[in-house]
Amino acid sequence: MTKSVGPAFHTATGYTLVDTSHGSGTLAADIKNGVAVADVFVSASPAVDTTLEGSANGNWVSWYAAFASSPEVLGYYPKSKFAKDLQTMPWYKVITLPGFRLGRTDPTQDPGGVLAVKALEETATAQNLPALKTLATETSDVYSEDPEEADIQTGQLDGAFMYEADANSQDSPFVMLTGTSLAGDYTITLVNKAPHLAAAEAFIKFLLGPTGQAEMKADNFDIVSPATVTGSGVPSGLTSLFNS
Repeated sequence: MTKSVGPAFHTATGYTLVDTSHGSGTLAADIKNGVAVADVFVSASPAVDTTLEGSANGNWVSWYAAFASSPEVLGYYPKSKFAKDLQTMPWYKVITLPGFRLGRTDPTQDPGGVLAVKALEETATAQNLPALKTLATETSDVYSEDPEEADIQTGQLDGAFMYEADANSQDSPFVMLTGTSLAGDYTITLVNKAPHLAAAEAFIKFLLGPTGQAEMKADNFDIVSPATVTGSGVPSGLTSLFNS
């Protein structure tokens, strides 16, 4: 969003994108609690959108559209002493080696953290590796999204669970989580009472249009085109973008 989509959006429309990047659950809670004011909400899980739906949740969202997905992978620091191991051994064995510094986001705040726990638990059962179940329950390897990304780039972590699109965006090498098929399913919606309605609609049109999709494809997102809507209340100016 910040590196490529935002500048391209500004060039195309004259609007400036102000992007706040955190775990989807954290962002939704900030919107619900009035800590953050948002025009557009992008989540990595449809389940998070539902926490903003209905009168009990403030009626912040009445619809959302699935527009892309990205597999959960294990990004790693290229100069890590475990880098060669990750290139030649199963990921689930490498992360249990003595001294390996692993990062994952908080599953209560970030869908990527939920997927990391699922990957660890499913693989622990499939490969009979109880050590992975231990990693799934420890809190010492839990990071907020931004510090996790910074630490994998500076070598404070040897490896971290992330979406492939994030790894591509920050030029982190990664390995696929063989034995799993987990992915972040991205949605976009217009937040009710958006203070910059015209700009918000313009951004959704841009992101789901040819230029926005090309930027996403450059980071290897799997594109859902046309995007598929759940819920009701899509503004008339946006309906042509979606499959209902």
